[in-house]
Amino acid sequence: MESSIQAFLHAISIPWVGLTSVGVMAFLAATLIPVSSEAVFYLYLSQFPENVWSLICIASIGNILGGMLNWYLGFLAKNASDHFIKTEKISSFSQKLRKLGPKSLLLSWIPIVGDPLTIYAGWSKYSFLSCCFYMAVGKTLRYIFIAFIFMSVNQLGMF
Repeated sequence: MESSIQAFLHAISIPWVGLTSVGVMAFLAATLIPVSSEAVFYLYLSQFPENVWSLICIASIGNILGGMLNWYLGFLAKNASDHFIKTEKISSFSQKLRKLGPKSLLLSWIPIVGDPLTIYAGWSKYSFLSCCFYMAVGKTLRYIFIAFIFMSVNQLGMF
């Protein structure tokens, strides 16, 4: 029993398995499921700092895919609601977001706010490719920033 537990723990410590976990957590974090990818990101980065660019790529891809799922769910919800609800009134917040359009998704990385933004983009039927581009830029810059801060703090010997 102990040897199988040790084998399992050894297997999940392999870098590529850890990257898969980071990707899955980043995907889930981009949906409405209340999880955070930062803890897994930090843990992986502390164990394998030499894989920082692979880590940033995998975390970004997972997070972008989660945002794309949100966009699609918003799009489906709007199509379904059009059959049942006819609304002409648009809130002032909604009007401001419409002025920004897909560029608002540069902020899709922000906790609590970002996930509803991606759903709203689908609801508003913003261009899927434009939304993907702006999500990719915002979410990738976020992980680059997190890695930079971690590496800087780590070099100072604070952790």
